[in-house]
Amino acid sequence: MRLPKPRRPRLPRTRAGQRRLVQAVMAGCVLALLPATWMYTVAGDRLRTAADVPRTEVAVVFGAGLWAGEPSPYLAHRLDAAARLYRDNRIEVVLVTGDNSREDYDEPDAMRAYLTRHGVPDGRIVSDYAGFDTWDSCVRAKKIFGVDRAVLISQGFHIRRAVALCQAAGVTSYGVGVEARHDATWYYGGAREIFAAGKAALDAVFEPDPRFLGPREPGVTEALASGR
Repeated sequence: MRLPKPRRPRLPRTRAGQRRLVQAVMAGCVLALLPATWMYTVAGDRLRTAADVPRTEVAVVFGAGLWAGEPSPYLAHRLDAAARLYRDNRIEVVLVTGDNSREDYDEPDAMRAYLTRHGVPDGRIVSDYAGFDTWDSCVRAKKIFGVDRAVLISQGFHIRRAVALCQAAGVTSYGVGVEARHDATWYYGGAREIFAAGKAALDAVFEPDPRFLGPREPGVTEALASGR
């Protein structure tokens, strides 16, 4: 039995039909660009370098994968920037937020170990084990750890979304975008942000609860109280 061939879509033949098609395509493009426009607007004046970011008590470093249990090169660059900010007395505490959804994968502990090897005292590091995505990390920083103001550290292709989401979550934020080699991961990350912008806009509008919220944790407050 031969299956019928699928029909090819036909373009409108009338000028009015063609005009409506063009208008629909243009409207779709505008809608697709709105989330990215929102991110750039919100984060536009809140991006800094490690050398000129305002002094802030807390820095938030977002997880970016592990290689054989160690921070990936992208994550290591983020942690290097946090260690530099600590040494330069621009921050007091580092909140490392990442994925620990299974026993054999623990981003926060790997991030903590890396920071301690690079001069940040263990008592100045606080771990968030349920930072499963950027929105979750921002909401938990505010609601669980009591962070009202922070420096966010990530790669350039991600930092605007991080700032926009943390601002929406109630954390006054400055973003430090660290340099990254333009390899396959960089291009993948940049392409992914196009689609992630839509989810970010929905998160900011509807403010869903994180996958895991849990009780308030005093880690950041205690670390700040302990002094250097």
